[in-house]
Amino acid sequence: MDQQVLDELGVPGLLEMYRRMVAIRVFDTTVEKLIDRGELVGSIHTSVGQEGSCAGAGMAVAPDDYMTGSHRSHGHPIGKGAELAKLMAELFGKVTGVCHGNGGSMHLADFGVGSLGETAIVASSLPIAVGAALASKLKGEDKVVLAFFGDGASNAGAFHESLNMAAIWKLPVIFLCENNQFAVSTRHETVCAVERISERGPAYRMRAETVDGQDALAVWTAVREAARIARSGGGPSLIEALTYRYGDHSYLMNRLKYRTEEEVDIWRANDPIDNLGRLLAEEKLATEDDLAAVRQSVADEIERSLEFARASDYPTADSLWPNMYTDPSGFAARRHNQAWFGKLEPVK
Repeated sequence: MDQQVLDELGVPGLLEMYRRMVAIRVFDTTVEKLIDRGELVGSIHTSVGQEGSCAGAGMAVAPDDYMTGSHRSHGHPIGKGAELAKLMAELFGKVTGVCHGNGGSMHLADFGVGSLGETAIVASSLPIAVGAALASKLKGEDKVVLAFFGDGASNAGAFHESLNMAAIWKLPVIFLCENNQFAVSTRHETVCAVERISERGPAYRMRAETVDGQDALAVWTAVREAARIARSGGGPSLIEALTYRYGDHSYLMNRLKYRTEEEVDIWRANDPIDNLGRLLAEEKLATEDDLAAVRQSVADEIERSLEFARASDYPTADSLWPNMYTDPSGFAARRHNQAWFGKLEPVK
């Protein structure tokens, strides 16, 4: 292990990275079981297999740095340190969720960890990231923006527009592509003119590199350096993390035969959680008992999160409007509430 990584993260930091990766895995597999039982409804997109890029990047930036994400939305906030109970409550549609039950799985926002939102529209969070970076620069906040997106988004116009604008204005954005090899069921190499998405960075005179997304420390190192450059006024970076999702594009949505079990098994043998756990053991930084204790603590936290979510209340009709308008007086929210629900009382 690189001594600089060890010096900066320390054993507590390395164990926290391992914990966040395990938390992403257990959270998402638990949600799959809830879907199977009919306790949750709708479509979900899990990050099982991609935990290295989520946690590695999330721990490489500051807790109050901004973040935007994609429809594969649970892993990113967990990787940045989000509270599991509030995330679980959001998936249950409960008022105690991070978006008060109004966002759901694909539209999470958690300002507590700087998450400005995750969206189902491919590449649509990239212009938001650029806007947040511009605001940070103009306000002198010294914050960077970590923008997650998938390989499919790299062919969208918003991707190129965002990189171009960020480069022109030297904005503090880290564009992190989680290249999991497929856009739904379309292989990356069949629709992308370049072999590596990072090759597109130089077209915008932007620092770019490709790293092993199954190596959380490699992701952490790359994002850490990109954050340092961004804070010093050096502008944006494009980082491509090569990773793989073990499941389909979305759970219970498509069971297409677009890959072989042998291919999935090859990637499972390079599992990011196992890789980090093995490294910690080989470097004698943690014992198997230490790692087992981390896994058990995550399992216990997930159980508490489920209890919290199930016991929480659903939002009331009156809670629909307040978060939709920026109005210090509350006039707009009250008028819409009254018109919608027939409570046309005088507005004072």
